Amino acid sequence: MAMLYGTLTYVLFLGTFLYAIAFVGNLPVPKTIDSGTAGPLVPSLIINALLLGVFAIQHSVMARPAFKRWWTRIVPQSVERTTFVLFASLALLLLYWQWRPMTEIVWSATDPLAAVFLETISWIGWAVVLASTFMINHFELFGLRQVLARLLGRELPPPEFKTPMFYKAVRHPIYLGFLLAFWATPTMTVGHLVFAIATTGYILIGIWLEERDLIALFGDQYRRYRQQVSMLIPLPRHKAKVG
Repeated sequence: MAMLYGTLTYVLFLGTFLYAIAFVGNLPVPKTIDSGTAGPLVPSLIINALLLGVFAIQHSVMARPAFKRWWTRIVPQSVERTTFVLFASLALLLLYWQWRPMTEIVWSATDPLAAVFLETISWIGWAVVLASTFMINHFELFGLRQVLARLLGRELPPPEFKTPMFYKAVRHPIYLGFLLAFWATPTMTVGHLVFAIATTGYILIGIWLEERDLIALFGDQYRRYRQQVSMLIPLPRHKAKVG
């Protein structure tokens, strides 16, 4: 049952992730960030802020170690991550469904080459997001490894600190990819700008919370990594301070 639950949730997540690309990029799907008839600005802004807030609160609260310790008294440890992924996917689906378009143009790239360049950057961003998940452990990140271990009766090894590939250049390549995907657009509407600003703010808060948890888990090993590698912008590595 856990394996079935994990597999179905992963399929739901995969569809939600692929729809996110279409939603943000205004690709031909039933609902996108700019599709539909725009309503009054203030009510639309309030509704969109609430939708973004639902996702941010769910994502931040359920990812915290204290919540996980409480939550795993109710749900088995093997499906804790799967349940997190399920709730995150449902929060995103709610956002796609209820998002209110705000279609006033903030900027628009009239040069075809500029438009292609921005679209390319956005696609690169999505590719960085997906590739970065596989550089750590894609299937553990989205709960499949845990339910498979439960099915096979195996114990998962303790968390191991590692910095493969993109993680040698920036500490948070997944977040960097999202920022590229959200901000690089040939036509920036008010609604898209609100989405980009809100998600950027959430990412910065999320990094602060995540790094606090990583320091608690890995201690000086992560502190040295944070001294040496920049957060989001690839920069030359710094030497760790001694003493």
